[in-house]
Amino acid sequence: MKSLCLVTVGVLAMTLLIASISLLVAHVFQTVVDLQVKQGTVLKNGTETFEAWEDPPPPVYMQFYFFNVTNPLEVLQGATPLVEEIGPYTYREYRPRVHVQFLDNGTKVSALNPKTYVFEPQKSVGDPEVDLIRTVNIPAVTAMEWTRSTPMQFATEVLLLLYQESLFTVRSVHELLWGYRDRLLATIHVLHPEIDPVFGLFNKMNGTDDGEYVFLSGETNYLNFSRIVEWKGKESLSWWTTEACNMINGTDGTSFHPLISKDENIYIFSSDFCRSLFLVYDSSGAVAGVPTFRFVPSSMVFANTSVNPANAGFCVPAGNCPGTGVLNVSVCKQGAPIFLSAPHFYQADPKFVEDIEGMHPRKEYHETFLDINPLTGLVLQAAKRMQVNVHVRKLPEFFETGNIRTLIFPVMYINESVLIDEASASKLRHVLLEASVVTGIPFVIMALGIVFGIVFIVLVCRSQRTSEESTEEERSPLIRTS
Repeated sequence: MKSLCLVTVGVLAMTLLIASISLLVAHVFQTVVDLQVKQGTVLKNGTETFEAWEDPPPPVYMQFYFFNVTNPLEVLQGATPLVEEIGPYTYREYRPRVHVQFLDNGTKVSALNPKTYVFEPQKSVGDPEVDLIRTVNIPAVTAMEWTRSTPMQFATEVLLLLYQESLFTVRSVHELLWGYRDRLLATIHVLHPEIDPVFGLFNKMNGTDDGEYVFLSGETNYLNFSRIVEWKGKESLSWWTTEACNMINGTDGTSFHPLISKDENIYIFSSDFCRSLFLVYDSSGAVAGVPTFRFVPSSMVFANTSVNPANAGFCVPAGNCPGTGVLNVSVCKQGAPIFLSAPHFYQADPKFVEDIEGMHPRKEYHETFLDINPLTGLVLQAAKRMQVNVHVRKLPEFFETGNIRTLIFPVMYINESVLIDEASASKLRHVLLEASVVTGIPFVIMALGIVFGIVFIVLVCRSQRTSEESTEEERSPLIRTS
């Protein structure tokens, strides 16, 4: 009976150990979890995934920072501009997806994404309708660039004198953001109705959308979850000079496919940047107790053509490349000489930082990043940081430009951020706990195998000891003498 018990424990221990090792090697339970995640990450009406995609629960905040020019007269005489950062002016951003339609048997989804901004005084440094900013007169600079060396040049100069316009203007934060009627643009509008008489960096962007998107639902392939295939009815852009640069790649940056690895590139299409870009793995961490991978824009995205020849397609006109860290987007901004960069020219060519006094680039404040849970692909924390600059230079045809140096002049930058709310984080932690329990089953089996193995060894040792004691007793004489 003892032998039978011993054999049973030994066989059971060996079986459990072999089974656990086999399960670990074959990734059986991890495969089960991965399959469940893939099947659950589909844009399908009535699911939690779809509801979170349609109306994301975490609050989004848009912060605006402006650069106030403190030495305008000296700048017109050729001096280095001195700017002072003023901000943030914070707005709560609401961005539900509306007019959602399922297409092609549920494999595609079309939607509009209007954004509404509501001012948050408690999170701001002042009143945007009261606070004044001295900055580059973008309408005047744009008009001068439009009409130089054209029959309209003289008329533009007359209008600039008539309206007493100069290279710099003083406007309220509210006007610079949401728009004001510009007399120069209003006059040009009479001859060119396509020119909006109202100028604002975010003019007509409050309560409006940036066009219809068509997304893949992830029904046929989880890697295609929420990937954009059309924008404004087109499958590619037309602003740039190469097919690769005109591609619409990736998602809109609010959602990603599950099972993300450190080795892959995360692609995003941004209508603000007028292009697609990609992010690479930076570090691992945790947000609200949930493990994350941090992805940041690759240094290749805005590298000059000597480092990344593929960026030549973004040089418009061809060969006119501004340098590392800066993107000329005038082709998609009605010809206005707008250049985009990271705030304070973070990771840009040092010449841009040196040209402007008051630039202090810092990774923690000025880098764009995404913190993504690698299992689910959910964004737990993110910050999109973008600076709006104007290309200014001395134009001999217009005395308003004085002797100003050729500069990429910073106007303002945004910090659009999101942090997962506690309710969503709690739900996600519960999901990850369930997944951990399932994937941990082989280790539980292995632990049981080890326990039974120890029991087996103990029983064997006891059996041998008992056997030795019995043999010694048998060898002793039957009659002992004192």
